[in-house]
Parts: sequence; structure tokens; C-alpha cells
Amino acid sequence: MGKLRYILIAFLVMGLLISSACLGRDSKSNASGGPISPGWTPVYVDEEVGLPLSDSQLVEKIAPTVVSIVTEWIDRDVFFQPVPKQGAGSGVIIDPHGYIVTNNHVVEGARSVKVTLSDGRTFDAVKWATDPWTDLAVVEITPNEDLPFAHFLSNSLEKLEVLEDAVAVGNALALPGGATWTKGVISNLGRSIRISEDVVLDDIIQTDAAINPGNSGGPLVNMAGQVVGINTAIAAEAENIGFAISTDTAIPVVNDLITKEGVAAAWLGVSILTVTPAIKSSLPQYQISVDSGALVVEVATDSPAAKAGLQSGDVIVSFGGVEITSNRKLVDAIRSHESGDTVQITFWRGSQQMQVEATLSPRPSS
Repeated sequence: MGKLRYILIAFLVMGLLISSACLGRDSKSNASGGPISPGWTPVYVDEEVGLPLSDSQLVEKIAPTVVSIVTEWIDRDVFFQPVPKQGAGSGVIIDPHGYIVTNNHVVEGARSVKVTLSDGRTFDAVKWATDPWTDLAVVEITPNEDLPFAHFLSNSLEKLEVLEDAVAVGNALALPGGATWTKGVISNLGRSIRISEDVVLDDIIQTDAAINPGNSGGPLVNMAGQVVGINTAIAAEAENIGFAISTDTAIPVVNDLITKEGVAAAWLGVSILTVTPAIKSSLPQYQISVDSGALVVEVATDSPAAKAGLQSGDVIVSFGGVEITSNRKLVDAIRSHESGDTVQITFWRGSQQMQVEATLSPRPSS
């Protein structure tokens, strides 16, 4: 994470960038309460990479699925009087019945959400459900006909390659006249970035396709027109460094947001990085003695990891009998368990190998 300062990129008021409204962090928050659609069957996942499209074919395929989102919330002025404010972001339709994926920080705290389709039709959202821990949200509208929708690519981190072409689409700067398209490459895979004091996002895709304020929640697509990520953040003190939440993260979270009251997730309570030669040389204080694993850089207070005795600088190499060679491997291993499971963790602390048991807990609501 270095010295870069990461900023969320969704909200605009009168063309000016402002910070997002964080009025709560409840992963079960929903405009109408309860799951969006308990009986929903996912229809939007492609298991294989599609054939490359021409630029014009890609635009024709994806443009109808990208929406702009305008939210309204109430702020307080210096006299504590209520002041209505607006923000703008993006989203992508993932179901013909009107389910739209966007970022949590686009809709969190909103009292109303308006969605505008590519053909100019505008709908009031009837429900939305959010998960601040992955910065994802699902918004539901009720069109009177089936909508065009995009397909997610499963396991995008395994199928994408560095320097592969990618296109970011969204409501950049809330410019009138439709979505903004930018083309670049996949710059890196499996990043971890901090977007707030509480939240670190793992399995992040880095791209140099230009991402601007208002792009939050829009899709990052491959040249087959498949969604490989959801645009979420930029590095404020750098050029052409943008980030998208991978479909590895998005697919299970979106499923839970639509069909359940919240995201079912076990929690260990660590912030992690993949051990690489560069990480070893840049963090000599940890005296890392292994060449692979998940480096613990932070342990949450009163978390399962803290109770088990894990510390910053520990390198996890096995979790519940699964070999851990990277931060992504650990994230996947945690996701494979449920809250209440007790798992054995093998790790290195300097030159000493150690083992502990940790009982996973439900992910906290804040």
C-alpha cells in the first residue's frame, strides 16, 4: 500500500468531488428490509473467456447494461439544519429483471436512489442491499420489460493476464450524454488496498484504464465484453492507477445480497499481503524467512486472529490444512469456512515455525 492515499471515486455535487456519505456500516442495510429476491437463480456468470470482440462490438454489447446512479441523502449545515445533497455513480445490470451491481459507497446512507438507463429511462430504486466490507451493493428497479444484462467472468484472477486489454465504463464526472469509455491494460492482479480505517479490500484488480469520479460501481470488462471487475477506487497521488473489485469477490457477495439478508462470511481479522522478494526487502523489521505465504500486516482488535495470538509480521503458510502461498489463497481458504469453525493455522514468526488454532467468527457489522 506504500505511501499512496486511496480515495473513493463515486460522489459528485455540482461537478465537484466530495467524500462519500458513511452514515452506517450495516451489511444488512436494505431500503425495504429483507433479501431482494430469496428465490433468485443467478444467470449472469460465464465459466469460460469469450472470443474477443471488435471495439464497436464491445460497445454495442456493454453500453445497454451500464447505468448511471444518482443518490440523495441529508447532511447538516453549520447550524445543524438538514441540507439535501446529491451524489453520482455508476452500475451494471446483471439480471433481466432489473438487478444492478454497484459500490457500497455509491448508495450507502442514501434516502433515495435513481437509476438512469442508457436509453434515458429513469427508475426509482425499490430496494438496495450493501456490504461495506467488500464495497459492493445491489440495487433493484422494476422495469416493465426484460433488460439487457452483462455477464460476469468467474475466477477472473486466474483467467486474466497482466498487460491484457481492459475497458472501464461509467458515469465519469456525471457528464451528460451517456457513459465514458476508457481503454487500458490489466496492470496487476490480487492487490490489497485500504479504503477506510475499517476496510481493506483484497483480490483487487489494478488497471491503467482511466477511472474518474463517477466511475464507481461501473464495470471493468475484458475484450470479450465480460465483466471482470467493479470499479471502486483510484490512487490519488499517482497517475493511471485504478482499482476494481474482482469477480472472484463480487459473485458470491452479489448472490448473498440478493438472496439473503446479508453476506454470510467467516472472519479471521487480519490484513494481509503476499510474500514476494520486494515485500521481504521493503519490510526488514519483520525478518521474513520464507519465500511465499500471506504476510499479516495488521490484526484487528478482539478478532479471532488476535485471540489466537497472531501478530503483525507473521507469515501464514497453512490454514485448515490448505497450503497458503499468497494473500488470495488465504482469502479463499477463509471463504471456504463458516463462522464457528475452528481451524489450525501454521505460520512463521521470523525463523520460527508455529501453530495455533483460531475459531472464526461472523464478520462484524462495523
